[in-house]
Amino acid sequence: MVTLLITSLVILAFLAAAAYFWQKPAFQTKTERLTAPPGRGLFIDGTPEGAALVAAEAESEAIASAERKRTELLDRAKGGERSTLQEAQTTNDVDLYDDVLDSLLAVADSEPALLSLASYITRNDLRVSGKLAERFIDSCKSVGNRSATAKMLHLAALSDDAAVYQRAAETALDLWRSGTLSDVSPVELRAILEGEFWLLSSHARSSGAGFLLKRTLSTARRELEAADGD
Repeated sequence: MVTLLITSLVILAFLAAAAYFWQKPAFQTKTERLTAPPGRGLFIDGTPEGAALVAAEAESEAIASAERKRTELLDRAKGGERSTLQEAQTTNDVDLYDDVLDSLLAVADSEPALLSLASYITRNDLRVSGKLAERFIDSCKSVGNRSATAKMLHLAALSDDAAVYQRAAETALDLWRSGTLSDVSPVELRAILEGEFWLLSSHARSSGAGFLLKRTLSTARRELEAADGD
């Protein structure tokens, strides 16, 4: 009887030990499957929320970087550094380019400085703003020579603003009527006025301001033709 009892206890102990060692690998395998994978980047879970946060931080850094670049370019432009225009144009930020050009215009406080800036822009195929063209129109009224008038009309056309070009054309006609452009013939002035007109984009030419410009040029053509026939 005692022997049977001891034998039963031994068998139970063996079975318990076997069950323990059989279940342990399965538990470990399950635990390993539940263990989170190593982290990727800043976030371990890799959730959409985490990805969105990464994107937001990247966008914030891009904005901060663009603002630093803007401040740097404007500071350099205020010092008269013209290469800032080329750098601004490569950003494809129209507002930044115009602000840089405005800063350069502010320090171009003489006729030679303004002419030099305009020449730099046209020589490097940079965009002409309406403000630059307007400044040159005002300058041409006082200078009033052949070269300045031709430059004025060219810059006004490059601004791609029909209203600005109309003002330039009217200024050139006023200078010619007053005798200031005595070395420019009616035929030559007509050719310049009509030739530069085609530098305007089709959108500018077909706009409301473009319609008024065409009427001005048509009137100028008749006047110049009549003067040439005298």
